[in-house]
Formats: sequence, structure tokens, C-alpha cells
Amino acid sequence: MSARNSEAAKAAARERRRAEREGQAKQHRARRRAIVAGVVIATLALAGGVGFTIVKAGEPGVWEKAARAELVRPKNTEGKNGTTVVIGKPEAKKTLELYEDSRCPACGAFEQAVGRQIKRDVDAGKFKLRYIGATFIDNGDKGEGSKNALSALGAALNIGPDAFLSFKNALYSAKNHPSERDDRFAEDAYLLQIADEVPALKGSAEFKSAVEHGTYDRWALEMNKAFKRSGVKGTPMLKMDGKEIKPPSTPEGFTEAIAKALQR
Repeated sequence: MSARNSEAAKAAARERRRAEREGQAKQHRARRRAIVAGVVIATLALAGGVGFTIVKAGEPGVWEKAARAELVRPKNTEGKNGTTVVIGKPEAKKTLELYEDSRCPACGAFEQAVGRQIKRDVDAGKFKLRYIGATFIDNGDKGEGSKNALSALGAALNIGPDAFLSFKNALYSAKNHPSERDDRFAEDAYLLQIADEVPALKGSAEFKSAVEHGTYDRWALEMNKAFKRSGVKGTPMLKMDGKEIKPPSTPEGFTEAIAKALQR
């Protein structure tokens, strides 16, 4: 092999190695740029996600918004903020006060035992019924069911007193009333399903709209304030013209207790 050919071969080999090194360096730079870009994108996404979470956490919830919303009073209410709910014949001389929380298991047992009897006595004119709703179980067991059910009761009351009493009985029925820790009343769809058992509410577009749009959410919060002002510490609570009655567990016991209360 001539010296010229030997030098040419060496030069060609050096050029190949140089090209290989440049190619490897180029690939390394491309990989590094890709990694850096990926880190930047991930960081921005994380920062954006954190920012979004912070913003969402700072936004008021449904009931915080309801507390500042315009108050809509249901029909068939009286007093400041419409929290006086009195149902019955005007000529009835006595008024039975009934304090209940919709999620309350003791209220459920009470209503299942004597709820229909209360409605019959109100219809017969034995006494008027004043209803005071509470939402304290939502605070103790966490949730929204007490507030949401009370808002739906406001929607029923807006339809009429009979619709209100019938819907209340349906909410507390053994078939429909959930356990205390089950927040099922927070579901509008479930409340509407129960309402289908009440002829005056079944198929009512007005009632459905009020439940789904939370028309009486603010009213429910105001009603709970009225409950707090009453000083009552637990539910169910019965009072006849301000005097406490121990909640009976049977229709017969209720009739007897009411008869005594009416004579006071």
C-alpha cells in the first residue's frame, strides 16, 4: 500500500469517528432538550393544578352561596324570613309545636308511629301545627341532607300545606328514611323520587325546579336559625302552647298525651 493510500485511509477513519461523535453529541443535546422541556411542562401543569385547586378551595360551596343568596319565602309562611310555618284550621285554639331534623333517626321512628295521626288531628281541627325544622345533624355527621330535605319541604309547602305534610310523612317513612350516617337526602334525585309518592307533587314541574335549583336553600338556613333561637337541644320535640310534651311512641299514646295537653 502506498503512503498516500495509507494516509487517505487514516483520514477517512478520523472523519468517520468525528461524524460519529458529532452525531452522538447531537442526539445527547436533543434528549436533554426533551427532558428539560418535559420537566418544564410537568412543572407548569403541577403549578397550574395547584393553582386551580387553591382557587376551587377558595370558592364558596353551595350552602355558603345560599347564605348570601336572596331569600325566597315559600307560600303559606309567616313572620320574619317566612320561618313561621303554621298549618291547620284558623278556629283551632291550641298550637302544637313540632321540632324535627330530617336526618334524625328518632324523628323517623316518631313520624312512622304517629305522623299520620298528627295529620288527621290537624285536619280535624284539634290543634294547629307549627313546624320548626333543624339541620344540626349535617354538622355532627357531616353532609347536606338535612338542609337539602328542609329546602325540599319548603318547595312542598309552596305547593300547599297538605303537600307539605304528606311529603314530610313520606320522607320519614320506613321505606324512604335513611340511616343517620347515610346522607342520601343530599341527592335531589332521591327527594324527587320520594315526592312521586305524593299526588300533589308527582309530576309537578314547579316543585321539581325548586328542588333542583335550590330555590328555598336560603329559607332552610333561616329556618335552622329559628330552631337555634328556640333553645331546643334535641329532636323530636313537642310543645303545646310552649309546654313540653314527651314524644309518644304509639298513636294511642299520642292521642292520650294530646288530650291532656288540650285540657291545660
